[in-house]
Amino acid sequence: MKFKVPRGTSDVVFEKAEKKQLVEDTAITMFERFGYRPIITPTFEHTELFQRGIGENTDIVQKEMYTFKDKGGRSLTLRPEGTAPVVRAYLENGLASRSLPVKLYYCGQMFRYERPQAGRYREFWQLGVEAIGTKDAFIDAEVILLLVRIFEEMGIKDLELHLNSMGCPGCRKSFSEALRKYLADKIEHLCEDCQKRARMNPLRVFDCKVRGCQSAIKDAPLISNFWCEDCCNHFETVKGLLNDMGVSYILNPALVRGFDYYTKTTFEVRTESLGAQNALGGGGRYDGLVEEFGGQSTQAIGFAIGTERVIMAMEILNENFSAGSKIDVFVASIGEARKNGFKILDSLRKMGISADMDYAERSLKGQMKLSDKLKASHVMILGPDELKRGNCLIRDMKSGEQTEIKLTDISLWAKNCFKK
Repeated sequence: MKFKVPRGTSDVVFEKAEKKQLVEDTAITMFERFGYRPIITPTFEHTELFQRGIGENTDIVQKEMYTFKDKGGRSLTLRPEGTAPVVRAYLENGLASRSLPVKLYYCGQMFRYERPQAGRYREFWQLGVEAIGTKDAFIDAEVILLLVRIFEEMGIKDLELHLNSMGCPGCRKSFSEALRKYLADKIEHLCEDCQKRARMNPLRVFDCKVRGCQSAIKDAPLISNFWCEDCCNHFETVKGLLNDMGVSYILNPALVRGFDYYTKTTFEVRTESLGAQNALGGGGRYDGLVEEFGGQSTQAIGFAIGTERVIMAMEILNENFSAGSKIDVFVASIGEARKNGFKILDSLRKMGISADMDYAERSLKGQMKLSDKLKASHVMILGPDELKRGNCLIRDMKSGEQTEIKLTDISLWAKNCFKK
């Protein structure tokens, strides 16, 4: 029997893994540059955490969660998103006692039972940040700016920043009532799922991609008409700060995101290069989630990035996109010289230089081919003749230039060649 990966999952190997690592390293460098610190939460949590946090009537909770009972009869769920676990950890570990806001970042796998397609998987990787403990509009601007700067750092140029405000619970309640009345007259034009949403959670209709539903909400009420003075002022401040920083954006009143916990600022970065699944990352405020989980009233904001989609966008926009993984030195040795080559290999690695050698007893010609596949910048050749002279040959693989040095001078050569 041949085993294959489960549907909606994939193996991440070689160049694909290197590209993923490059995306993560770039994002994490930016996270830390903006003052965010790492947090790691469990891959699974108690199911109620997501039911209460994301919302009972969302598609994620009703249709997409991987939920199971353990041997103790406890209902557990593989995390479908990262915010609820981080908020739970914030409370459980007493992080509220630290200087606020607490700025955290995470990187990990998420799980949703969705129909697999390009850019959408059942197991997928996310990078994200959460800034917990402030209502200041400046943190909204910082988080949005961070998301945009990450994609700029990755060389993704065709970006669209979509911006909206969901208002506070009071604004949302008034808006939901008006939207429910509007949808009641359009109910026959909605898909089966949206007919249920229109009654139970009308904002979720904006998430639907069915053409009939999109047409039905074309003239729907706008959330901006229901903002209170505080929500209006907050959003104006966020927009003003983005304008000051030269960040362009598109006001999108239909942007509600997929979770019920969002309040006030919501945002999403898209790229047309990905077609239908065009969102690279997004997020928003969730000023009521900490309190929903048993904490004090605490404002917060965050975002998540879809790693696989970022890689897809970079591959589409740059045909030569490569992680650039290579070996600094390949030690090509044959016969008795292999023992010496193995010692040289270890000394180079101790110096922080990436180095490799042949472990299949290939001929010298075969080892040179291997070094080329490994993209080695230099090849150190050590055979019986070189060993007798106490020397080795070094070939610069870019220029083709070849020099002979003493074995005792290898450390000096390496220091001069690879100044790290």
